[in-house]
Amino acid sequence: MRIAGAALNQIPIDWENNLRNIEAAIAQAKAAGVELLCLPELCLTGYGCEDLFLSDWMPEAALAHLQQVRPWTTGICVVVGLPVRLHHRTYNVAAVLRDGQILGFAAKQFLANDGVHYETRFFAPWVAGETTTVAWEGETWPLGDMVFEHRGVRFGFEICEDAWRPDDVRPACRLRGRVDLIVNPSASHFAMSKTDVRYQLVTKASRTFNCTYLYANLLGNESGRIIFDGEILVARNGHLLLRNQLMSFKEVDLEWVDVDFAAALPPAAHIAPLPEPDEYKELNQAMSLALFDYLRKARSRGFVLSLSGGADSCFCAVGVAEMVRLGVEELGIAEFKRRSGCFPAEAETAVVQEGAGGRAVQLVENESRRELKVKSEELRGHDELLTFNAQLLTQNQELVQQLLTCVYQGTVNSSDDTFHSARELADSLGARFHHWEIDDEVAGYVGKIEGALGRDLAWHTDDLALQNIQARVRAPGIWLLANVQNCLLITTSNRSEASVGYCTMDGDTAGSISPIAGVDKYFVKLWLRWAETTLGYAALRHVNALQPTAELRPLADQQTDERDLMPYSLLNRIERLAFYDRLSPRQVLAMLEGESTGFDEDQLKTYVRRFYGLWSRNQWKRERYAPSFHLDDYNVDPRSWLRFPILSGGFAAELAEL
Repeated sequence: MRIAGAALNQIPIDWENNLRNIEAAIAQAKAAGVELLCLPELCLTGYGCEDLFLSDWMPEAALAHLQQVRPWTTGICVVVGLPVRLHHRTYNVAAVLRDGQILGFAAKQFLANDGVHYETRFFAPWVAGETTTVAWEGETWPLGDMVFEHRGVRFGFEICEDAWRPDDVRPACRLRGRVDLIVNPSASHFAMSKTDVRYQLVTKASRTFNCTYLYANLLGNESGRIIFDGEILVARNGHLLLRNQLMSFKEVDLEWVDVDFAAALPPAAHIAPLPEPDEYKELNQAMSLALFDYLRKARSRGFVLSLSGGADSCFCAVGVAEMVRLGVEELGIAEFKRRSGCFPAEAETAVVQEGAGGRAVQLVENESRRELKVKSEELRGHDELLTFNAQLLTQNQELVQQLLTCVYQGTVNSSDDTFHSARELADSLGARFHHWEIDDEVAGYVGKIEGALGRDLAWHTDDLALQNIQARVRAPGIWLLANVQNCLLITTSNRSEASVGYCTMDGDTAGSISPIAGVDKYFVKLWLRWAETTLGYAALRHVNALQPTAELRPLADQQTDERDLMPYSLLNRIERLAFYDRLSPRQVLAMLEGESTGFDEDQLKTYVRRFYGLWSRNQWKRERYAPSFHLDDYNVDPRSWLRFPILSGGFAAELAEL
């Protein structure tokens, strides 16, 4: 039997988009001769519908929209994820359709309720072994713990979290010997290095439960914060039969494989780990796709960025350039423009460039660069290749110019180093670049307050206030520019700064999207070095030679982030021990004392106290951050991963014990 999974890039309660992708996946599967197709978890509604799952009307609308899928299933068996509401409880189910009929609904038994997932708020778990019926306009179908059959192949279900439970309780343990195939429609969020965990999960399950295992995940930045990588896996008794390329820019990524279910299972395979993941590359792909989806789903026309020349803003600028590079590489220029929604409709055109020796090199815009064809004769020689690559680079720069506007907002405390870093990077990417000074605006506000208080503001008495006003004065102008251009304003804070409140509310945190708020500063610095050497962004040499600094104090003070706080590597370690491992301050200190940190006991106590003190009084800032992407195995966003009281005792007793 030819079986397939399709990763779909869906949008919560966008019925038109979601049904279009479902129809396209089924049509592609039929054209490829697929007999059984698995679509992802909750693909009809979208996974991120939040409290709409608690309503009566939305699950009812989903069931009504499922009827549109029925005629598309002639000659094929299709699995479609949706919510079904019974007796004021909502269930997460997979509908099985074939030849225009609904055969039944398999219900999810275990719900994800940690990290970014809050499924127990929305759904009720189904009880193993039980079934009931669901009715719609005179028709009834079975729903519950179900086994189905298609062309002699018996198959059952695990829906995402079902597969992450111990082998002696998960649904597969009750399917062993009863089915040939386990189908897993999933909505499993992206995190760096997670794909190896899924690979192990699927291959081991196929071996442990003596079956073929088919897994299909959602794709893209579906609803703003969580990213899905679109992974499709098929394994048979420990042998990997299929694994796709992740993070596709396509709306539908269909992958299929032929399985001889009549043949005996192959001998159980030893499951080797995948190659060590390249987290820099993984983050780059996830960020690029997340930005692209956020841009088009927010119906914006591009991005505006206050480019300070420092690490975080440079990271965000390169992120937009990589969005263009990777998107065009997969989709081609014409399709990238169409999908982004940022460009007026353009006729399909061809760009002709004369190569060395007069040979014409033609690039057709509706082809991806992986499929670019030389229309006259193949390129020969170094000169033609340079011309070819230069043309591709120029095309990308032209797109970046239309999608990214950067502004350097200098003060007397800004250095030539950061200005040159910002300007050269923007120019190399092709971004529009503006430069203006904000000293007059700062002086105006300072003068007003000095007049009101009847005294001068000075650095030795008003340090933080004088720093913050500079950051806040930058916000109105950049917001105005973003509004005028109908663009998303990128804010550049990272996770390390969010943890300790090293940011100015309504200043550098002002914006509509915060792409790297889930990434720690130490990793940001490492990624920028990788981008310079591996991706070829030579202009990053400036920022990579600088110490991170807010440039808010007078230049003579030589302000740096780590002098204000602590070394970022240590900050990240304390943060992880405190809120990922959930240790007490005393336990954190004990762990650090047992590690080679390079700091003595008194220094470590000082840094632990500083971290917890800053963390506790800055929760209100974390509550107000712009939406951020979940990219690592944890984050400090109270909306998606880590909740903490705005007002608290600040670990006073616990820190006193140190």
